[in-house]
Amino acid sequence: MSETPPTRLKLRLEFGAPLTLGPGKARLLELIDDLGSISAAGREMGMSYKRAWSLIEEMNAAFARPVVESSRGGPGGGGARLTDTGQEVLVRFRKLEAVLLSEGAAEIAALQRLIAGQ
Repeated sequence: MSETPPTRLKLRLEFGAPLTLGPGKARLLELIDDLGSISAAGREMGMSYKRAWSLIEEMNAAFARPVVESSRGGPGGGGARLTDTGQEVLVRFRKLEAVLLSEGAAEIAALQRLIAGQ
């Protein structure tokens, strides 16, 4: 008998038409922070530079201040970095995920027990 994979929680915040913030965009921000590059972050996630840039533009337009700043490539190379706002968005999103997991653990376990075959 195979073991049932653990239940996962995926947080998705919908801020009306301008923005939906979920695990994919949070991961993109983390990778940009780690790698210093939108294209490298996109590659790591299996998406094109165009798609990664589109997601960054969406977030930059939705928040009062940009979440990512980038510089064009050239002899010294380009790059990208999270702004203070980007850092705060990422930290608050991850904290909210942690709160939901810890505070909702009993409810998640109760729902898991209701799944067929459990």
